[in-house]
Amino acid sequence: MTRSAIRRPRRRRPFGTAALVAAGLAAGVLPAVPGPAAASEPSKQAREAAPEGLKEVFFVGNNWEGTADVINSRGDYAKIGRIDMIPDRKERLREIYLNPIKLAFFMGIRLGPGEGHDQLVDDMYTTKDGKAVVASRPSFADVVSIDVRSGRINWRFPVSGFRSDHMAVSPDGTQVAVSSSTSNTVHVLDMATGKEAGSFKTGDKPHENVYTDGGKYLWNMAIGEVNTDLDAPWQDFTKGDRRITVADARTFEVKKIIDMRERLDAFGRKDLSDALRPVAFTPDESKMYFQVSFFNGFVEYDVRKDEITRVKTLPKNPDTSDERTTYVNDSRHHGMSMSPRGDKLCIAGTMDDYVTVVNRETLQEGPLVTASKPYWATVSGDGKHCVVSESGADQVTAIDFATGGKVASIPVGDHPQRVRLGHVPTDWTGPTTG
Repeated sequence: MTRSAIRRPRRRRPFGTAALVAAGLAAGVLPAVPGPAAASEPSKQAREAAPEGLKEVFFVGNNWEGTADVINSRGDYAKIGRIDMIPDRKERLREIYLNPIKLAFFMGIRLGPGEGHDQLVDDMYTTKDGKAVVASRPSFADVVSIDVRSGRINWRFPVSGFRSDHMAVSPDGTQVAVSSSTSNTVHVLDMATGKEAGSFKTGDKPHENVYTDGGKYLWNMAIGEVNTDLDAPWQDFTKGDRRITVADARTFEVKKIIDMRERLDAFGRKDLSDALRPVAFTPDESKMYFQVSFFNGFVEYDVRKDEITRVKTLPKNPDTSDERTTYVNDSRHHGMSMSPRGDKLCIAGTMDDYVTVVNRETLQEGPLVTASKPYWATVSGDGKHCVVSESGADQVTAIDFATGGKVASIPVGDHPQRVRLGHVPTDWTGPTTG
């Protein structure tokens, strides 16, 4: 496999937030400052016919550009319109530059997880009526609701701490959960008003959120510290408290803590990190599949038995680096989705520059489809395709679940990451004003 010719050069990971602040203090640049029954993206509901007056679409978050491209969610995947997700950029930057603490974390995000760029739009979900898109904006440490017709902000919720991250929408579409990376907190917000319904504490650096049991429970996966070069196995103790926190989605009471370190050790895989990245549940939620830091593969976890049952190692790309410190935010493979029937898994081999469809029964992978730093994987509106964001090529690509072959690629904005199903009015072509 050869690396894509349009791939951006990969950098050694810069300092994390803590290192940046320390360096800034030492250099005198920064002043002294005082010392977070459906998967997260509803599959069955999303593939039902769009409500009258609405069109089903994909929202593609262009993280470094601060825009969201809206494309068809099936068929030709043609681009429909684009939304500016940071219409208040000047106001936000003014707040940040006037606050030394906020500025330190803002620069830490740029030089750490942002790979030298601001992280301006991460996750997105539309409201049930298709009138607004709700998005997390890591560098601005907030969640906003943006009117899809006017492009104006309906409401804004600043998260606790200094960075917002992955989100999940409740199966009924009324609430959205967002991880606050630096305060080890998950906030649950009303989609219509932005008011906080509740929150709960997590492990270090909460990341992925998933609703299960028809919206009864909310799972959060904490990935720990991923922005340092302390990546050797013997340095694992520096990564912090990585765990799954399962909370009641109504009362926000923590019901269960799952230490995957114990489960991995019991399975004989002490070599694997316990920092869970993207996950995918089977349709009946009896099994959960997840990726972990540094690993080119995934793990199968039996939810009812509370044990790991299988581990799949996927091929290495000989044209990409095996040096752990070159993996962006520790993620060797980042992005997975499951076919609606639950018989196939689509895996984004992020640092190996490929996408592959895996048979869930045999765990045999299909063709390795060349892709440039694929960062996320989801399911098309009709359930036929896996749709991945190629963050290194600024495009999204559809892969056929049946054949494992490439269907189409569509150009989008700078560094696409999250891709989510949503709705807009049938006559929508983009905001009428900026």
